Amino acid sequence: MKTKFNKRTALFLSMFAPLTIGFSSQTFAQDGAEDEVEEVVVLGSRRAARSASDSAVPVDVISGEDFINQGSTDLSTLLKNIVASYQVMTQPISDAATLVRPANLRGLAPDHTLVLVNGKRRHRSAVISWLGNGVADGAQGPDISQIPAIALKQVAILRDGAAAQYGSDAIAGVMNFTLKDASDGATFEARYGQYYEGDGATYNLAGNIGLPFTDNGFVNLSFEYGETDDTDRSVQRRDALGLIAAGNTNVATPAQIWGQPKINDDLKLVYNMGVDLGDDKEFYAFGNYGSKEVDGGFFFRNPNTRGGVFSGDGGATLLIGDVLDAADGVLDGSAGCPVVTITNNVPDPVALAQVFADPNCFSFQEMFPGGFTPRFGGTVEDFATTVGLRGELDNGWAYDISGSFGRSFVDFSIRNTVNASLGPNTPTTFDPGAYEQVEKNVNVDLSKEFEVASFYSGLNVAVGAEWRQEAFTVKVGDQTSFQIGPYAAQGFSSASNGFPGFSNLAGGTFKRSNYATYVDLEADVTERLLVGVALRFEDFQDFGTTTNGKIVSRYEFTDDFAIRGAYSTGFRAPTPGQSNTFNVSTQFSATGELVNNGTIPATNPVAVSRGGKPLDAEKSTNFTFGVVTNIGPVELTVDYFAIDLDNRITLSQDNALSQSEVDVLLASGITSAANLRNFRFFTNGFDTETRGLDVVATYSTEIGNGNTDFVMSFNRTETEVVRVDSFTLPDGTTGTLLGGERITEQERGLPQTRWNFSANHMIGDWRFLGRLTHNSGYYGTDNNIFVGDNMSLDLELAYNINDNMTITLGGQNVTDEFPDEIFGTLNGQPHLGSGSGSRYDQNSPLGFGGGFYYLRFRYEL
Repeated sequence: MKTKFNKRTALFLSMFAPLTIGFSSQTFAQDGAEDEVEEVVVLGSRRAARSASDSAVPVDVISGEDFINQGSTDLSTLLKNIVASYQVMTQPISDAATLVRPANLRGLAPDHTLVLVNGKRRHRSAVISWLGNGVADGAQGPDISQIPAIALKQVAILRDGAAAQYGSDAIAGVMNFTLKDASDGATFEARYGQYYEGDGATYNLAGNIGLPFTDNGFVNLSFEYGETDDTDRSVQRRDALGLIAAGNTNVATPAQIWGQPKINDDLKLVYNMGVDLGDDKEFYAFGNYGSKEVDGGFFFRNPNTRGGVFSGDGGATLLIGDVLDAADGVLDGSAGCPVVTITNNVPDPVALAQVFADPNCFSFQEMFPGGFTPRFGGTVEDFATTVGLRGELDNGWAYDISGSFGRSFVDFSIRNTVNASLGPNTPTTFDPGAYEQVEKNVNVDLSKEFEVASFYSGLNVAVGAEWRQEAFTVKVGDQTSFQIGPYAAQGFSSASNGFPGFSNLAGGTFKRSNYATYVDLEADVTERLLVGVALRFEDFQDFGTTTNGKIVSRYEFTDDFAIRGAYSTGFRAPTPGQSNTFNVSTQFSATGELVNNGTIPATNPVAVSRGGKPLDAEKSTNFTFGVVTNIGPVELTVDYFAIDLDNRITLSQDNALSQSEVDVLLASGITSAANLRNFRFFTNGFDTETRGLDVVATYSTEIGNGNTDFVMSFNRTETEVVRVDSFTLPDGTTGTLLGGERITEQERGLPQTRWNFSANHMIGDWRFLGRLTHNSGYYGTDNNIFVGDNMSLDLELAYNINDNMTITLGGQNVTDEFPDEIFGTLNGQPHLGSGSGSRYDQNSPLGFGGGFYYLRFRYEL
């Protein structure tokens, strides 16, 4: 395939900056000559396209074909299988993080990576990851799973800090998703797969079509639709086993499910268009719409011990509601309800029978004799669109003017639960409310190359300005989801149990706007030396101004050996959602008790007493130094990186609540505060140092009568917490914002070493793919244990039936590997599974579903 590479194409490429444009193994013809240019990129630079190996900073370029050769359809999982420094977990019971999974690049949080689509900033998700493997706790990053893989021409990942070029969030790096732009051709895919265990069945239909748009343009359309069944890798909870042994026949098996959630009606639509208007002008537009329904499990509520629902004293007696006291508001025990003691997991049958027989007495064992496990999920909607005009003025300045709008909406739902304070009148299905993130961007970019007599190339000068507005909205839930009912005074918990609804006082819209200007200079000073500098100024409405810079350089000693390096300063502004929202998460305490922990705004008086204060921007310095070399037929890049991150934003450690603090929270509109055991808040209270090494090697050769491509990707990342803020209470005692466990989560919550090695062999109409992935051990935040190394093997076999049709049979984790099993004790003996029934740690990078096989059919025109 040949593409004419003329002034128009060069303008198109350069004005997509900071866009990465890539044409893997594609030939460009210019002035009658043909030159092979592979992996052409401009990400990390505002000059015209150059090959990835010629870049002054490390950039991974992933073609659309790399996504085809995999079993998954989720874009986060597809990237994880290719890029060693990118990680994402299953997140089965993680509150809102179950709906939008957090991902990590270079060991940092999801919102430390800037995401672009066609070179334009993508809006962040409305989901805040309240439970996200420790490192991602509290992060609010973009949701890339809304982009169907079939819509992608390529993906480029800049593994370097770039806030001086692109603004807030670009600390770990930048990811750019380039949409297909063909004006003809069509592709259709159908895929089905399931786990070896026989569950988790997934089907997926996807298509892409390119069409002409007038005589001088194109419109490219993509869709994807699918559904995924849930999985179960649980063992029976230990407390449930005790209930069953005591004769309770109403306990479900298993009482609590650990596995991937069920996803229904997963729809993704993408459009990309452009038209040449003549006179060196081009109009372009692109965007997406996506929606899906997610349904997952929560923790089991024990019918004898769950506080505020079944018991008020830890399981010594059942919590019995007095209907007459609830009616008149006078706590005088007028109904004369009996005390129901619990002995050896069995409530006193005589006393309990009296409660059931008396209409003025009430126990939730009447509704849920075997306890209950809430089902939590919601509907996720995502919409984005960008329109723009680019071209070249008569004076040689290239321009790009664009406007973008993005919206993420997450409508939460919870069922099979109660608002215990409403007593027997409680519903069991609730609408807790919704989160909405809306972003608006306006960008003006200009660039021109100036001749400098002493330089080998012209000096590329790029200047620009950006205006951006973010709005985070908390939509109020139905009243029963946050109501303090008449039974609250008797010790029954208020609000929907498991995920309290957002009250009228908690609801609202929180906005923030900012503007930025930048200048970027780059040139080949000599034939072998490239130098670039960038400077960016930003003014944020809520925390002031910041100025950041970057310098990059590359020196080519020979055609086969070069060194490259970069130093930059950066920042990440806290999101309006992080600054203003409230959340309740049900988690296990250090003693194994299931408790409610609340996240409150950092400026709430209760948070201020423990060191809380208004959030400020994170500040970073990034240093990268690397080698690019060809050792015979092997292309090798080795890059060392160092990221120092000050005033880092995360969630504080849990702090025990006093009754006076509960009263303050209730007065501030947090109606579920009476049920909270602990609280935490967002803080800038610690600094980290991250050091790492990325190695990428590629080798292509002929084996037999076919061609084989080998790719090895290696990442080693270590993070150390070097400072933690402290606070002093009125009584003179001191504490720290992050305790030992939170520090361990930050340092070891992700594997420190990860590598993958793949071989793709093509011979005739057949293609064979093998991919081996290794993850080192990590700290499992759910069970507070270290989980050992793991390795998995993926295999794929494809056959071209004819020029249009291909059928593929593949397997992920074909040897059916699992993470380390969790063992506890039961009756003094070793017992498989944690107390909550998890057989494996849910944050394993391997996942814990086991082997997965799939069949895919592809038709191309």
